[in-house]
Amino acid sequence: MGLNIIVTVKQVPDTHNVSGEAMKEDGTVNRAALPAIFNPEDLNALEEALKIKEQVGGMVTCISMGPPNASEVLKECLYRGADDVILVSDRRFAGADTLATSYALKCAIEKVGDYDLILCGRQAIDGDTAQVGPQIAEKLHINQLTCLSAVTAVDDSSITVRRSVEDGYEIVKSGFPVLLTVTSVANEPRSASAKKVMTYKNIGKEVCNSSYDEAYLSPGVCGVVSHIKEWNVETIGADPERCGLSGSPTKVKKIQSVVLTACESKQVPNTDAGIADLMHELIEENIIG
Repeated sequence: MGLNIIVTVKQVPDTHNVSGEAMKEDGTVNRAALPAIFNPEDLNALEEALKIKEQVGGMVTCISMGPPNASEVLKECLYRGADDVILVSDRRFAGADTLATSYALKCAIEKVGDYDLILCGRQAIDGDTAQVGPQIAEKLHINQLTCLSAVTAVDDSSITVRRSVEDGYEIVKSGFPVLLTVTSVANEPRSASAKKVMTYKNIGKEVCNSSYDEAYLSPGVCGVVSHIKEWNVETIGADPERCGLSGSPTKVKKIQSVVLTACESKQVPNTDAGIADLMHELIEENIIG
């Protein structure tokens, strides 16, 4: 019969190509100024879900909360082998912090229904909080195994994983349901299937407003996605007061641009002794460990 597996994925701004316009004055990310990509560790979570499905059977459903054009990451999920995809999109989700995001995703997961495994990337590169996955597990009142670096065993009733900890690793076993957060060392995500790309490439091409900026959430803007399910606040049975900005206690108090400039230079002799002296100096100054 196999496992019912849910994977949460996110479209994020490419923070490896940050410009001076990456942040707005209100402290939110200027998503329109940065290209949008599939959050890297969410790809690892998807790959792990697909590997588990190949081993024990089942179904993989991917959920993403975001603007209409976040359907692009859901198409990427289909290209790689996901069975079903769901876009959670509503202007009332705008400005959500981790608490409001995890609440909305929790409601969407409950709407999906039966599940055995939930997989999330450890963290998203636009926030680096690593909070959403654990908060989903807490709200669902299920076990959580974080910082997964490998699945060592899985069957229809339990899963055993290796998880990274500060001074090494742990081997942990859990019954179902359980939520896992997956790190980048867990696997190497597969490439998209050419056959699946041809099957799904035209799905969702009529999504209106191609900008990733959260201005897409103005009233009257809508998306037409032919295959991808699109759920709003009412569909998932969420309380609007717990969504978006109204449900987000986290506020940005101040934004400061930090520009690092060199104040002096030092020439090091190109010898083994010179390099050794430099390394000792860096260690003593706690610049490297």
